[in-house]
Amino acid sequence: MTMILEIAELTAKPGSEKDFAEAHATTIAAIGPAEGMLSARLTQGVETPTNFVLLVEWTDLAAHERYRGTEEFAKWRAAIGRYVAGPAAVQHTRVVA
Repeated sequence: MTMILEIAELTAKPGSEKDFAEAHATTIAAIGPAEGMLSARLTQGVETPTNFVLLVEWTDLAAHERYRGTEEFAKWRAAIGRYVAGPAAVQHTRVVA
């Protein structure tokens, strides 16, 4: 089994950066970690504060795919949706060296 790192690039609507980060943190705290989620952290751009990167470590790709079909994912997405300027750019990576 290979650990997978999900990298999701999100853009907050200008002026809603703080609300976006708070909605993410509050919802994640309320729903708890998903099955197969090893860690998660949200980072914010210094030069461009509307740019956020969500980094989530999963036990495997299947764990992330299962999570995307859960009620918990729907709650998270609904909580941040009003603050996001467009769809996230998501990629999955694995350690190779």
